[in-house]
Amino acid sequence: MTDPAGRKPDWLKVKMPGGDGYRRIDRYHRQMGLNTVCRSAACPNQAECWAQGTATFMILGDRCTRGCAFCNVIGGEPLPPDPLEAQKVADAIAELKLTHAVVTSVTRDDLPDGGAAQFAALIAAVRAIAPDCRIELLIPDLAGNTDALKTILDAGPDILGHNLETVPRLYAQARQGADYRRSLDLLAATAQIAPQIPTKSGLMLGLGEEDTEIEAVLADLLEANCRLLTLGQYLRPTRQHLPVMRYPTPAEFDAWRDKALAMGFSHVESGPLVRSSYHAREQFESSSG
Repeated sequence: MTDPAGRKPDWLKVKMPGGDGYRRIDRYHRQMGLNTVCRSAACPNQAECWAQGTATFMILGDRCTRGCAFCNVIGGEPLPPDPLEAQKVADAIAELKLTHAVVTSVTRDDLPDGGAAQFAALIAAVRAIAPDCRIELLIPDLAGNTDALKTILDAGPDILGHNLETVPRLYAQARQGADYRRSLDLLAATAQIAPQIPTKSGLMLGLGEEDTEIEAVLADLLEANCRLLTLGQYLRPTRQHLPVMRYPTPAEFDAWRDKALAMGFSHVESGPLVRSSYHAREQFESSSG
C-alpha cells in the first residue's frame, strides 16, 4: 500500500505522552542536559516506554556527522565529547533504578575511534554505581575500525546492537556514508572477538525494499552470527526526508517474525511501531533463556 499523500493507517496511531514515568525522564532532559534517541529520533514509542520508566540514552552529543536521509537526528559539525557525559548518564540510570539500560550515539566520523572510548567510559561508570543494570549498546559502524570495536567489547556490554536499517540496494539513497558490508563485518567481528556478547540488528520496512531482498539480509545477519532482530515501519520525520513507499500491515510484520524465527533467529520483535530498543529488556531475557 503506497501512501503518496502521507496519510498513516490506523495501526500507526500512538498515545499522547503522560504519566509519572514520562515526566521523570522528561525532567532529565531539561535539568541534566541528557539526550535520548526517543526524542532526537522522534520515536513513536516514546509515550509507552517513558511511562514505564525506560529510555534509550544517546551519547556523544546530538549532531551526527552523516545525516542519513531517513533519520530525524540533526546533522552537522558536532561538539567535542563531554568528559562528564558518561557519569551523568550513569547517575540517571542509577536514580531511575533501571535494570536494563540501552545506550546509543550519533555517528562521530570526526573522532579517530568513532566515540568508542566514550562508550567504554559509560560502561565503567554504570558498573560502578549500578552493577545490577544490564547494558545494551546500539553503536554506529565506527568507520570499520576493529580496534575501536574491541575497545567497546573489552568494556563488557551485555548486548551489542548495530542496525543494517535497510537492504543493500537502498543504501545509496538512505544511508549515505554507510556501507552494507562494513556493517555486517562489524557484527561478525563482534561474534568472533566476544562470542559471549549477543548481537542484535534491525531493519526498517517501507522504503521500497522487495521481500526477496529482506530475506537475503536476514540470511546475511544469520551468517554473521546475529540472532536478535527488530523489524519496524519506516516513518518519514519531515518532508525533507525520504518518502514512505509502503505501509506493511501488522499481519505482514507477524509473518516476517515467524519467518525470521524459522530461519534461526532466537528472538524477533516485529511490528509497525517496533524500534531498536522496543522491549529490549524482554528481548534480552527471552534470548538468554
